[in-house]
Amino acid sequence: MTKKADKTDAGELLAKAYEFADVEKKWYAEWQKQKKFRATMDETRPSFSIVIPPPNVTGVLHVGHALNNTMQDVLVRYKRMQGCNTLWVPGTDHAGIATQNVVERQLASEALTRHDVGRDKFIERVWQWKAQSGGQIINQLKRLGCSCDWERERFTMDEGLSRAVRTVFTRLYREGLIYRGDYIINWCPRCHTALADLEVEHEATDGKLYKIRYPYATGHGAIVVATTRPETMLGDTGVAVHPDDERYSSLPENAVILPLVNRKIPVVFDDQVEREFGTGALKVTPAHDLNDFEIARRHDLPCIKVMDDHGRMNVEAGPYAGLDRFECRKKIVEDLRDQGFLEGIEDYQHGVGHCYRCGTVIEPYLSKQWFVSVKPLAAKAIDAVKNGDIRIHPKTWENTYFDWMYNIRDWCISRQIWWGHQIPAWTCEACGELTVSETDPPHCPKCGSGQLLQETDVLDTWFSSALWPFSTLGWPDETTELKFFYPTSVLITSFDILFFWVSRMIMMGIHFMGEVPFRDVYLHALVRDAQGQKMSKSKGNVMDPLLVMDKFGTDALRFTMTAFAAQGRDIRLSEERIEGYRYFINKIWNASRFALMHISDCDPAITRDLTTEGLGLAHRWILSRLNRTIAEVHRSFTDYRFNDAASAMYQFVWHEFCDWYLELIKPELFSEEAETKQRARAVLLTVLEAVIKLLHPVIPFVTEEIWHVLPGERQSIMTEPYPEENAAWHDPEAEATAQLVMGIIGGIRNIRSEMQIHPSARIEAIVICHDQLRKSRIEGHGAAIKGLTRTDSLTVRSEGHGPKGAASYLFEDIEIFVPLAGLIDVARELDKLAKEEAKIEKQLRQSQGKLANEKFMNNAPADVVRKEQEAVTTLAATMRKIEESRKRLQEIGG
Repeated sequence: MTKKADKTDAGELLAKAYEFADVEKKWYAEWQKQKKFRATMDETRPSFSIVIPPPNVTGVLHVGHALNNTMQDVLVRYKRMQGCNTLWVPGTDHAGIATQNVVERQLASEALTRHDVGRDKFIERVWQWKAQSGGQIINQLKRLGCSCDWERERFTMDEGLSRAVRTVFTRLYREGLIYRGDYIINWCPRCHTALADLEVEHEATDGKLYKIRYPYATGHGAIVVATTRPETMLGDTGVAVHPDDERYSSLPENAVILPLVNRKIPVVFDDQVEREFGTGALKVTPAHDLNDFEIARRHDLPCIKVMDDHGRMNVEAGPYAGLDRFECRKKIVEDLRDQGFLEGIEDYQHGVGHCYRCGTVIEPYLSKQWFVSVKPLAAKAIDAVKNGDIRIHPKTWENTYFDWMYNIRDWCISRQIWWGHQIPAWTCEACGELTVSETDPPHCPKCGSGQLLQETDVLDTWFSSALWPFSTLGWPDETTELKFFYPTSVLITSFDILFFWVSRMIMMGIHFMGEVPFRDVYLHALVRDAQGQKMSKSKGNVMDPLLVMDKFGTDALRFTMTAFAAQGRDIRLSEERIEGYRYFINKIWNASRFALMHISDCDPAITRDLTTEGLGLAHRWILSRLNRTIAEVHRSFTDYRFNDAASAMYQFVWHEFCDWYLELIKPELFSEEAETKQRARAVLLTVLEAVIKLLHPVIPFVTEEIWHVLPGERQSIMTEPYPEENAAWHDPEAEATAQLVMGIIGGIRNIRSEMQIHPSARIEAIVICHDQLRKSRIEGHGAAIKGLTRTDSLTVRSEGHGPKGAASYLFEDIEIFVPLAGLIDVARELDKLAKEEAKIEKQLRQSQGKLANEKFMNNAPADVVRKEQEAVTTLAATMRKIEESRKRLQEIGG
């Protein structure tokens, strides 16, 4: 889009107030219309690519998404302006369990279950739901300003990714890295599926430790075992003790009778038994505990499952069959007590695993599952981080990564649900042959029968996600996209899926592509509330980014997220902080309006090859400071120090460009001398253009709007080159001199403010500076100092003392004095202070009284108490300030 800025009235070029809602809708639609987000593949340019961490198709935008995707978009826009072939691949995850639960709830409202409609019809219903309601988060990401290449949007169950999944599964199976076997898995009786270890949330729970007597088979004596799950004893096939445990060094025999069941089971010696737990004797229940399963394999003990997949006792539980597992526990304890086998019950706190989706207590369960043997894959993934092929930011997370990878267990990839990638394995009903294939086999390769039954389980959602960096670029085909954009440049994601997702992408990328999937991994922290509490619906402290954008604008939210995204540090988010950055957006808007009053009719050519020759101090200073800021922003983005980049921009734009430079050059902008005015306009336009481009990756909407009203024909700012350092602008002397001049101006202004001197009053200022070089610099810029402080007389001396009856200010080692005679009425000011002190003292006593009141402290809400504590702190500080002002006035009054 081009626009000729030929008007001269700044009010016509930019509205008085920044109306972000209209601007955001206009420019996002324009960017999409002009296909500004489309990836380029030019062999003469470097490439930069990111794949989005695919949000669940069921998801809605939360503050974590807002943080994650803002940082990604900042980098993508930055690299696009640097001229890179830039690709940001968007997409969503099919989210197996979560999506199935949504549709199952729909069916439940119709008094139906998925079993009532059957698998095929149920899958149809899920696809219908996705078409109607799924992907809502994609539109919300657009609302955030994300510049993804939406023409390349992917879904983890689309046709291309499904083919990649089948190819990977088949190859791993043929390489012997996927197998099917009995294993203890984490089973959710509610979701009816296996869960990976990290999908189990462990909660400290106050439970009981039951001590049970297992009589020796001879009837003389007993071994006492301790357990938190007595219902599982029905499946015991042995008792284990440590071979070095002296308590069991001379057993009368090596067999005991299982209480209630009256089954004879052996006593075995195993090094893995914890001698410190309970009595040191461990009941071995191989079908319902992982450690017991491993002990049973070492000692050839049988496995007996006593529960079904609903968490109810099965026929192997004998008289307890049909009972819920927790009902069975009560009954077992009751029967043990009645029959004299219960030795005792103790209170015991322990970690109990819960399903991460529904919160149900999980059950360790022996089941036939599909697994990936990951040890061979993990070795190369460890080396990739060790040798620097992949860099993790912050580096502190590397130890966590190594710890997980060195202790990795085989990955259970099968899930007993319907929505997901159905495992591409078929069993011949005629001969039992198992066939794994990338395509549906027409018949059994062994016997030729057409009676093939496909595995009903689906793959873990993370399996397809692990292929995301290369499957989204067209693999298993050899595509141009893979050539240009793999490996991807950086992955930005949350630290809590370092193992779930990041490590698995690394393993799969190296194995199938022969190269790491990304060069850098940036792990961002959590977004918390203003008090540092984790956001949750139960606490009522959740902040909805969509509502925040409606209230303050998208750019304000984006800048806030960027400004607080310090590596390894959680973000404390509040509306007050976002509102503060909305003021920053408004500051930029108003500064641009002011600038346009003077540059709207400029020829943009005046900025070309701008040199500092003949320029005054203010111009040389701002160009040098701009140069430093550009360098710091580049360094910060390169090192993923988003907060430092935002801080550098904020400091320069607000405190240097707006607060000082625009003030310093006003006399030149209004000058009658054409050459002076033209130089000022040239530098102003140069700096403003650089500022708008510098800010664009973080606040794209307001910068695009301002860019199009600057003089000349203009294309989208997205395609403008990002500002680069200019060695000719580097001027440390100008920076030092300007800092000195601004320090003097600030000191005089401070005195005017503190002493409440009327703004229109003309004053006298005396400066004592012992350093001759700095003294001469102050004298050389006396006119600017006087003009910006409404000072009639400025005296600069190298020795002496300040006059009596003068207010003073110390800037570094330079003393600044302003005589107050005739400017203020000391007696009147002291009287005003006394009245203010009385009022503040009364308020302070009231707040202190509340905090000293035990009833108030015990009954008032925490936020009310906190406000009173903050009030005491603020009021006490005000009292100290009043006392300082009184002393200063008394000194002046003599």
